[in-house]
Amino acid sequence: MDITGLNAAVLGVEDVDASKRYCADFGLATVERGAEGLTAEALDGTHLVVRAASDTSLPASVAPPPNLRETIWGVGDKSVVDAIGGELSKDRQVKLGADGVLRSYDDSGYPIAFAPSCRRPYRAEPILINVPGFPPQRPPNQVACDPNAPVKPRTFSHIVYFVPDLEKAERFYVERLGFIVTDRFTGCGSFLRSAGTIEHHNLFLMKVPHATIGLNHIAFHVGSGHEVMQAGTLFERKGWKPFWGPGRHIFGSNYFWYFNSPFGGAMEFDADMDVHDDSWTPREAEMGPPTSAIWQFGTPLARR
Repeated sequence: MDITGLNAAVLGVEDVDASKRYCADFGLATVERGAEGLTAEALDGTHLVVRAASDTSLPASVAPPPNLRETIWGVGDKSVVDAIGGELSKDRQVKLGADGVLRSYDDSGYPIAFAPSCRRPYRAEPILINVPGFPPQRPPNQVACDPNAPVKPRTFSHIVYFVPDLEKAERFYVERLGFIVTDRFTGCGSFLRSAGTIEHHNLFLMKVPHATIGLNHIAFHVGSGHEVMQAGTLFERKGWKPFWGPGRHIFGSNYFWYFNSPFGGAMEFDADMDVHDDSWTPREAEMGPPTSAIWQFGTPLARR
């Protein structure tokens, strides 16, 4: 299945005003805003749709609000939407809306949807790094640090679910939707990439450590490890509380900084993720501080 990546996450929240401030401070551009919520996008058009949890037009939640209400995946074209519809209709309800979005649910109960990719080209300056022993990337007199430069998320990187049955959840995405396992935390989590991307993961499934499933976190890519640090610093100065980081993961190699959010899960700035092709052999390790990050600040706590 040519699933190219995430288009959007739909969130049902209890504090709409705080959610609007959060998206703006995170650096997402507001493209639609009203009393009941907003749509806020990254540079490439991938986005969050935020609505009041009481909005009856939203899919049913897998857990109490605030929480994720739907994940919308982008695909190569309409023929892929049709193919996914044919596959999922074998054993569950699917619905193709007038908007061209195919809606169903996964084996953990999460509402999932599929539509042609919304990603568009965008203009952003490359991040140039001077490394000793090599010709400088930045020309003379070009400084790297502007303390007032805003950091704009470039694209929706990945989403993480708590799931009640990890093996069953992984099988659904691999066998029914063509996702590929890149790495695993033994008995605790599976990193998956959709077949239409080479990024290390755009979905992580985490075995729920408590009674309630739901969203763990959402991540957006920024341009570099420096931008993770700058974005997180500015975000914290605006009053938002860090959850974990900054740091750098081992599986995926991405820099990270997680923050609490009004969405029922954390939000992450990340950058510089590994890419893999089909020759990659998945690694496996016990989950814990020595395997989750090569360096880090702060201590993550289990989220509902």
